[in-house]
Amino acid sequence: MTFHRPLAAATISLIATMAQADPTIYPLEITNCGQTVTFQGAPKNAVALGQNSAEIMYLLGLEDRMGATAFWPNDVLPEVANANAKVETLTKEFPTLEAVLAKQPDFVAAMLVTLMGPDSKVAKRDDFEKLGIPTYLSPSACSVTQTSGDVYGARDKLWSMDLMYQEIDDLSRIFDVADRGQALIRDLKSREGALREQFKARDDLTFLFWFSSPSPDDDAYLAGGNGPSGYIADVLGGANAVRSETEWPTLGWEGIMAANPTVIVAAQVDRARWNLDDADNKVAFLKGDPLVSQMEVVRAGRIAVIPGQAMNPSVQTLFGAEALARQLDGFDLRK
Repeated sequence: MTFHRPLAAATISLIATMAQADPTIYPLEITNCGQTVTFQGAPKNAVALGQNSAEIMYLLGLEDRMGATAFWPNDVLPEVANANAKVETLTKEFPTLEAVLAKQPDFVAAMLVTLMGPDSKVAKRDDFEKLGIPTYLSPSACSVTQTSGDVYGARDKLWSMDLMYQEIDDLSRIFDVADRGQALIRDLKSREGALREQFKARDDLTFLFWFSSPSPDDDAYLAGGNGPSGYIADVLGGANAVRSETEWPTLGWEGIMAANPTVIVAAQVDRARWNLDDADNKVAFLKGDPLVSQMEVVRAGRIAVIPGQAMNPSVQTLFGAEALARQLDGFDLRK
């Protein structure tokens, strides 16, 4: 499934000359997720653990300084597909620490604590720091409050693109391409502002974001109320139908029907771990299940599709909001 996106950041290196930023002075100290990380120079062989970390580096034009990437829920943004083709993908799932170290990285960035955190089965920050390899964890990942029994944690306030702008700024300074970072941030802020101008707030518009399910009989993995999907709903003038602060709550279909969303947003997840990762299979279930198909939102055809990565805290979140906005034009959402 193809999602057409506005051409913008793919030309970031061309417009970077418009943004004058101070060059990085090394050694550079970055405070990241409560830790101070020191860089003696710009990385030359970075490994990106997670799609968001990789795509930000590509948008900054850093593919020639990357040794490998791993963990891709979705296909790469078309804008940076050529850059991605130049960098080895270790695996679309969770890599092993041995596979990462085999690339002899001089910098490792990660998008999730499950990829590089205290309880990660892949790696802990200490694993790299003991070897003198500086690390960076997405600010979105460490803004989640860890809760007992839930590896994904919870958010007590709405996620925003400000965390993504911080990440872009940090990475651009680490690699000494601050001009490119500021140009990219300006572009994304402009697009975010355009969406907010187009969609005014209304209290009768709710979105239910369905990431995936192991099977039709299992509870659905939904996007929590304060996560990136909640941000998408907010920027489009609505709210997340799921109020839970949990980042990825699960809910049975009786509960989903009780939530009575105005729009159902089905994720297209390209990893192909479960049958219902595929958005077409989600839509087929919604329309074919004897009970679920009777929901007003389904009968009215208000089912949209965006990449699953847009529901993760990522640069793709704004792209997902734009994709959803284009689909809303075809729905009857009269007040």
